[in-house]
Amino acid sequence: MLHTLHQMLAPAVMQRLTLLLNHVLGSEEVAQQRLLPHAGKALQIEAAGWPPLLPPLPALAWRVTPAGLLEWCGGQVPGEVELRLRVAADNPALLAVRVVGGQMPAVEIAGDAGFAADANWLMQNLRWDLAADLERMLPPPLAAALVQAGSGLAGALAAAVRQLTSLRDRWPGRQGA
Repeated sequence: MLHTLHQMLAPAVMQRLTLLLNHVLGSEEVAQQRLLPHAGKALQIEAAGWPPLLPPLPALAWRVTPAGLLEWCGGQVPGEVELRLRVAADNPALLAVRVVGGQMPAVEIAGDAGFAADANWLMQNLRWDLAADLERMLPPPLAAALVQAGSGLAGALAAAVRQLTSLRDRWPGRQGA
């Protein structure tokens, strides 16, 4: 049953993630301009060290559209991938908390040099302006309060994950970890 649920949810999650990525790209014209020369090329994100106890990740591969946006490649990685981004994912909770907190993880980049340079520029300079998006839907004071609460929650989660990681690393009997 969990396998079936995973098969149903993974494509929906990836489609929503692609919409979010395109929303962020679309909010900065320079981001789309940087991707335009790479139209038709594919990029893949590899989650190195993904814990085997967790459900497997769907294919994290996108193709650049002629508009300078991204199109998810579906459940299959394309045969030819021009750019690979490898992210350490052995601790997915810590990785997620760091990303939500605005801290970019270390990424190994391999492939097309021009595409890699533009992808690196996007990772270094592009940010989701959540506050601006919330202000379009909610009154500004409420939007600001939600952003502040979210930042506090992200900070608290990051601290908790750091503490748990530290405790795990000091746990007796843990060899070579």
